[in-house]
Amino acid sequence: MLRDCNGSITLKILPSYRDTPPPAQVYLKPHFTYNPDTDNLIPCKEAGLAFSKGDILHIVNKEDPNWWQACNINGGRTGLIPSQFLEEKRKAFVRRDLDGSGILCGTLTGKKKKKKMMYLTAKNAEFDRHELQIYEEVAKMPPFQRKTLVLIGAQGVGRRSLKNRLIVLNPLRYGTTVPFTSRHPRDEEKDGQSYCFASREEMETDIKASRYLEHGEYDGNLYGTKIDSIHEVVHTGRTCILDINPQALKVLKTSEFMPFVVFIAAPELETLRAMHKAVVDAGITTKLLTETDLKKTVDESARIKRAYNHYFDLTIVNDNLDKAFEKLQAAVEQLATQPQWVPVNWVY
Repeated sequence: MLRDCNGSITLKILPSYRDTPPPAQVYLKPHFTYNPDTDNLIPCKEAGLAFSKGDILHIVNKEDPNWWQACNINGGRTGLIPSQFLEEKRKAFVRRDLDGSGILCGTLTGKKKKKKMMYLTAKNAEFDRHELQIYEEVAKMPPFQRKTLVLIGAQGVGRRSLKNRLIVLNPLRYGTTVPFTSRHPRDEEKDGQSYCFASREEMETDIKASRYLEHGEYDGNLYGTKIDSIHEVVHTGRTCILDINPQALKVLKTSEFMPFVVFIAAPELETLRAMHKAVVDAGITTKLLTETDLKKTVDESARIKRAYNHYFDLTIVNDNLDKAFEKLQAAVEQLATQPQWVPVNWVY
């Protein structure tokens, strides 16, 4: 003890040899394309850094509230980019492309006819109307299998054909859910095949408890996709393929589901018209679509792209089903061999 010592005592102060922890590395994925040459707000156009939607940007400095310093991970110099705050101000008054009624029409296709459903999404529509997607913080992950593969697109663009082909060719790797309904089974129907049958009371209870990813009603009967049915497929070691209403993306884009989202876009009207004629002539379908039907598909595809583009990991224009399938298959197989940039909240 010092109090028991005699004589003089010399104390030495030594510097700490602990390394200062490096600052956290911040990587952002922009949901818009930026060109400083056309930006009237940037203080020096020559100092600006151009980038495209989906690039990965390493943020070097965020001290300025309006202009951040960043570099593209694919190489190049460091330059100025608009901050989240500045870009939010710039985009704050851009009108969102949504139906003011807050009701989104969806469809379920049966063997005999298309069944129209109404998704009561007033709250979601209101949220979308004010949602501004600027930058998303991401982290680099080694190759891994996504829990879900989500196919988004307008009615009639071929999502179901692509989904079924993936599952048939590789049933050990891909699976899908069976929708629930409150209607009574028909004579030839078995529970758990085309539909899982439940009472209306059971479905209403589960809907109130948020156990459904999406749901709707047609002709007095409820239909929906149950969240537990997604987990059941994932727990078997397979990726669950979902062709769903785009409103459900807000629920799915979490670490719980880890989706890879593919937008199946409609081709030009003339191409879509020729594709439909080909399948009718070949006897693949007996359903004749009118010019109004075809135009509606093209218009709906454009609307979905405008409203939900920030959720898409990949866009495939289905102007040829075989080629579209090849692109889809190559993309999902690549996930198992190459590193992936995912939302940072999936990791930390």
